[in-house]
Amino acid sequence: MQIEPYDPHHLDAVIRLSLRAWTPVFDSIQKAMNAGMYKAFYPNHWRVSQQKAVEDVCAAEGTNVWVAIDAGSTVGFVAVKLHSEDSMGEIYMVAVDPDFQGQGIGTALIEFALAWMKNAGMTIAMVETGSDPGHAPARHTYEKSGFELFPVARYFKKL
Repeated sequence: MQIEPYDPHHLDAVIRLSLRAWTPVFDSIQKAMNAGMYKAFYPNHWRVSQQKAVEDVCAAEGTNVWVAIDAGSTVGFVAVKLHSEDSMGEIYMVAVDPDFQGQGIGTALIEFALAWMKNAGMTIAMVETGSDPGHAPARHTYEKSGFELFPVARYFKKL
């Protein structure tokens, strides 16, 4: 497995692997969230929203994206944003194809991103994820990489 800079020819593979990787996450979110709120967040289905989010992140000027390649296939990606005013790097999006999960690819992408942030002069790294059961593998990967939980409460109300 190697990590290389994202190129637009990777986009279709990144979208496919992301939607496959995030299916159990969104199943879990749907179970954890009020049905009306879930529908308000994802009126046209979560896949539509997430595909657009991935497309936007991969095209964003202020975001750095890398892909994990294994045997010639794109099997994962990580997107990083730098917040220079806070000297903070943010792992904004990360996913590994379900067929390749559990092989250390997510950890390798995270470690690569952390090293890149440090080299860019950042002194803090941040990643955000859910506390629902579907995000448990992500939380495990982040904690394995040395991230510590910062307690935050985020509330929503449908209007």
